[in-house]
Amino acid sequence: MVTHTPVPDHDVIVVGAGFSGIGAAIKLGQEGFDYLVVEASDGVGGTWHLNTYPGVAVDIPSFSYAFSFEQGQRWSRTYAPGAELKEYAERCVTKYGLRPNIRLSTKIARAEFDEPADLWRLFTDAGEEMTSRFVIYAVGPFSEPQTPDIPGIDSYAGTVMHTARWDHRQDLSGRRVGIIGTGASAVQVIPAIAPQVERLTVFQRTPIWVLPRVDLPLSRAAHIALDKLPLVRRAARLASQAVVEATFVVAAQYNRTLPMLAGSGSHAGRRFLRREVKDPVLRKKLTPNYPLGCKRPSFSNTYLAAFNRPNVVLETDPIAQVTPRGIVTADGTEHEFDTLILATGFKLFGTGGMPSFRIAGKGGADLAAWWAENRYQAYQGASVPGFPNVFTILGPYAYNGSSYFELIENQLRHIIRCLTTAEERGATRVEISEEANTEYFESMIDRRDRQIFFNQDCSNANSYYFDPNGDVPFRSATTLHSRWASEHFSIDDYEFTHRALASVTCWST
Repeated sequence: MVTHTPVPDHDVIVVGAGFSGIGAAIKLGQEGFDYLVVEASDGVGGTWHLNTYPGVAVDIPSFSYAFSFEQGQRWSRTYAPGAELKEYAERCVTKYGLRPNIRLSTKIARAEFDEPADLWRLFTDAGEEMTSRFVIYAVGPFSEPQTPDIPGIDSYAGTVMHTARWDHRQDLSGRRVGIIGTGASAVQVIPAIAPQVERLTVFQRTPIWVLPRVDLPLSRAAHIALDKLPLVRRAARLASQAVVEATFVVAAQYNRTLPMLAGSGSHAGRRFLRREVKDPVLRKKLTPNYPLGCKRPSFSNTYLAAFNRPNVVLETDPIAQVTPRGIVTADGTEHEFDTLILATGFKLFGTGGMPSFRIAGKGGADLAAWWAENRYQAYQGASVPGFPNVFTILGPYAYNGSSYFELIENQLRHIIRCLTTAEERGATRVEISEEANTEYFESMIDRRDRQIFFNQDCSNANSYYFDPNGDVPFRSATTLHSRWASEHFSIDDYEFTHRALASVTCWST
C-alpha cells in the first residue's frame, strides 16, 4: 500500500507585492525556488500603488530608492514623484518575468503552521487554502491606514479621505478642508492642495522637523550620463546613500558618540524655518520641542512656506471631538468643513498592523500575542523562535533608518541563505534557536543608550517609532554592518531538521 504525506503547493509563498515582495520574487526565481506572491490589493507596488495623494513622492534621493541591481530607471527629479515609483515596480515585475507568479486581490486572513507536515497553511478571506514549505512576510509597515481615535469621528457628514486611500473623484477646488496630522504625508499633501482650496485648516499635535532638499529636475544630459557611464551612476548612488546615512542613520543611532550631528541638523532646521515662515507666532508653533531624529524628519521646499498663505490656518489647540459639520477644539471652537483629510499614519503594531493577519506557529502560538507578551523581537529582524519556516523582511530590529531597498536586499541575503542551506541539507524545518534570538535582542537593547530615541527630550515627539512596550525596534547598526551581518551570521544559529514527506511504501499482510 502506498500512502502520501502532504506535499506543499509551493516552496515559498511571499505575502505582499510591494518592493519587498518584488525583491523576494526576483531572488527566489534566480535561486530556482517555486514561489507564489499573493497581494491583497489589485496592483503591485505596495505603498506606491495605494498612496496616490497629491504631492506624493520619495522622501530620500531617488538614487537610493531602487534596487542596487536595477538602477536604470529614468527619474524625472532627484526626489521622484510617486507615480514613477509605481512605474518602477511594474518595470521590475515585467523585466524579471514575475507576473505569472503573482496573484492580486488575494487577501490572506490567517496562516497556520502544520507541525506534522512541516508546512504552512494560508487561508484567504474568501476561504481558499494554499500551502507552502516556507513563508516570507513581505507586508510593509505602511499598509493599513490608521483612523484616529477621536470622539465622533464616524459622525462627520462631509467627505472623509485618508491620505493612503485618496479619492481622485473629489474636487477640492473652492472647498473648506480640514486635515488632521503633520507627518510625512501631510508635509507633501498640504502644499499640493493649498492653492486649490478656499480654506485649509491644519490640525497639528506635534510639529515636525523639516529640512530643505536638493530637488532638481534631471535633464536629458543627466539621463544620458547615468545610462551610459556606470561610474556616474555609482557616484550618484553613493552620494545619495551618504546623505541618508549621515542625516538619519548615524545621527540617530550614534547620538551619544556624535551628538553634534543631530545638533547641527536641528540648527539647520531652525534656520530653514526662520527663512521660510515670516510670522514669529506661527514660526514658534511650527518649531519642534524635541531633537531632530526622535521621529523621522521630512525634507520639503514647500511645506513651511504654505503656512504663509492667507487661506492656510495652523490649529494647535487639541481636538475635542468631531461633529457632523466639522471639528470642535478644546477651547470650544467649531471648525466647519466640506472635506476632512486624515493624514494620521498607519497601524504599526498588533494584528492589523504587524502582523496584518493571524500567524499561528508551533502549538498554535499567535505571533501578535507572542510579541505582546515577550516584546517585539526577531533574530536580525528575520526570524522568531517558535515560528519555523517563516521569515520577515521588516521584522523588529531589521530596519536601521536607511533606504528600504538596503533593508530589503540585506534581509533577502539572510533569508535566501537559510533557504539554500535547507535545500542543501534536505531540511523541511528551519527555526531560529531561542538562545540566538535572545542574544541578538539583548545586543540591541544594550546598544540603545547610544541612540537618540532614548534621550529624555524625545518624550515630546509622539513618535510612531516607539512600540507599546516603550522600545524602538530599530536595528542599532550602520548600513554597512547590517549588510555584513546578513552575509556572515552563523548559520548554526538556526536549527535545520528533516521530516520525511515523500511517498512511502507500506507492506501489509
